[in-house]
Amino acid sequence: MNFPITDRDTALAVIAHLQQRAAGACAELRAPPPEPEGCCGRGCVGCVWEGYCEAVAYWRDEAMLVLD
Repeated sequence: MNFPITDRDTALAVIAHLQQRAAGACAELRAPPPEPEGCCGRGCVGCVWEGYCEAVAYWRDEAMLVLD
């Protein structure tokens, strides 16, 4: 499960999947990063959503260490 996270829907799906796995394994994960609130919708370089996707990828990698 080490693929790029490039959009909100993928990020939310990864979070949901890993939280479900953690619940089934009685493992505790730290809280996922919060969704950004300040997007202007103009497709800026360095958009807050790019940072969010990077943060979710980091969270995913940490979660996988707990679950493996």
